[in-house]
Amino acid sequence: MYIPNNAGKRRATFLFLLPSLIGIVGFCLLPIAASAVFSVMDYDLLMPMSAMKYVGFSNYVRILTGSEFPKVLGHTCTYLLLYLPLIMLTSVGEALILNKSFKGHGLFRTICYTPVITSWVAAAVVWQWVLSGKYGLLNQLLAGVGITGPAWLSSKDWAMPGVVIAAVWKDTGYYALMVLAALKSIDPTCYEAADIDGASGLKKLTAITLPLISPTLFLLIVINVIYGLQGFDSVLIMTNGGPGGATTVFLERIYKYAFKQYKMGIASAYSWIMFALILIFTAIQFRLQGKWVNYDA
Repeated sequence: MYIPNNAGKRRATFLFLLPSLIGIVGFCLLPIAASAVFSVMDYDLLMPMSAMKYVGFSNYVRILTGSEFPKVLGHTCTYLLLYLPLIMLTSVGEALILNKSFKGHGLFRTICYTPVITSWVAAAVVWQWVLSGKYGLLNQLLAGVGITGPAWLSSKDWAMPGVVIAAVWKDTGYYALMVLAALKSIDPTCYEAADIDGASGLKKLTAITLPLISPTLFLLIVINVIYGLQGFDSVLIMTNGGPGGATTVFLERIYKYAFKQYKMGIASAYSWIMFALILIFTAIQFRLQGKWVNYDA
């Protein structure tokens, strides 16, 4: 980091950085520190701070030994296991299409990115109709090919896949642009040499394209694992954790404990447990990246 050796320049630099520093301290560091303190306290948000009582790791023990935690962990992992492969496949596929030149390319690009800038509230209303068991567009399309679709959002078995489908639809355009940027950076001579050797399209994809964009794919996997473990918007708006608790995930539990039941101690402990899981998953990914990520290109 560059630090000016002139006192006047240092003061000017500090003044320009001060607004950002205030934001970081006020909206990041202090809330993190507060959550760490609240996680070892018995604290009701409706009670005065003086009523807060130190309970040590009781909140963590209560969560980890309770019957709710395995269900929440299972639902969160289910969301992640459905969301991650789907978002990677759709993002790479969309980017490969966008990397081609064809008539209507600009319109296709606009259509792909429109969900990203759409409000989740508006998107949820549309998807609740699309996934409606009786009148939903998706079930009508399935009926057209002789398949009876489930009652997506009111079924314990199908509510989570329905939520994931909506989340993938909304997020694909954003990640596709990141993959597209990686595709644009590949040297065209690599494909020219493959064409001379008579390589097929599939062979060029597996031997050239995917290895050369593997650093970007690794970044997307890390980002989407973190995002998947923090799935919240789609769950809260579309199912509110239901039906019968079938879509209860970490952030949904944290939100309801903190702002519905006002149990800040339990909510903060849940937050730190989720942080530990994200840290573990991320560490595993960085440990395994050497087996498939190519940084030599």
